Amino acid sequence: MVPLNISRRRVGGWLASAGLLGPSALLAQQQPAPAWPQPGRTVRFLVPLAAGGSLDVQTRTIARRMTELFGAQVLVENKVGASMMLAAMEVAKAQPDGYTLLYAPSSVFVQNPHTLQNVPYDGFRDFTPITLAARGPLVLTVHQSLNVNTARELVAWAKANPGKLNFANFGNGTSSHIYATAFAKAVGIDVVHVPYKGTADAVKDLLEGRVQAYFDAAPTAIQNAQTGRIKMVAVAAPNRVKAAPDVQTFTEQGIPGLDLTSWVAIVGPAKMPPELVARINAALVQVLNSPDVRDFYARGAWETSPGSPADLAQDMRVAYDRWGAMIKAIGFEKQ
Repeated sequence: MVPLNISRRRVGGWLASAGLLGPSALLAQQQPAPAWPQPGRTVRFLVPLAAGGSLDVQTRTIARRMTELFGAQVLVENKVGASMMLAAMEVAKAQPDGYTLLYAPSSVFVQNPHTLQNVPYDGFRDFTPITLAARGPLVLTVHQSLNVNTARELVAWAKANPGKLNFANFGNGTSSHIYATAFAKAVGIDVVHVPYKGTADAVKDLLEGRVQAYFDAAPTAIQNAQTGRIKMVAVAAPNRVKAAPDVQTFTEQGIPGLDLTSWVAIVGPAKMPPELVARINAALVQVLNSPDVRDFYARGAWETSPGSPADLAQDMRVAYDRWGAMIKAIGFEKQ
């Protein structure tokens, strides 16, 4: 039996000696993968959200560590607009040489195609998966004026006060809107959806009590809960958030189907060479697994979860199907 730990170069030598590799294949087999990043080349990380937000800060943390480890210049560029599609399109059209990468939330790949009419890219065909970066759930938050501490108590309040539960969201078709609609349908309550242009305005009005409820990202929810102005009543994920261990999940409270965890991923343009993808993946896994980077993410209620490109491709497919099923179930029509 041939041992499983033999090198590819050695196998190539056997095949060549047996005459089973042609000249071009043999040359390709003998060529080493190009160094990455090469001296003097700049790696660009595009972020589809504004500077200063959690995803922007995460990307800058990765870029700084990569610069320290590899001595190459790694820059972060914020390209905002069109439901995060501008940044995605620029990366999709870039050369597949590993110097233009996208750091983006799951919605770019698995939600936009279900909620928007004209998505100018295919989340599977137009990108090369490199690695999952981190996972971080949404949390159902309510204004402190409501006399509720759990999702079940919020349901009881809404049924006792029909038409008075105002749910903020950061735009029709966004995660906050879909979760609120799915939650209302699952428990049989009527809610008033109040769309905002972005997360900052939605959070501001929640803190002021102009709206009563909002599905917020865990980092912001935890930070605002510490002020006493809002309460966290349920986590939309399979497990509780380590930074807020007392807040139960929806499933724990008997409300299934809202356990889709948000995540962020790193991808490149389509048709990147496998050897290059493997090299970049190894570099990013090293960075994301470093203790200081893991601790940084954890302080923001995120959990680094780097893995293989195949792992990310599978996560994307599963999430795409689950979001599609949820969006179809609530009857949401593409905008």
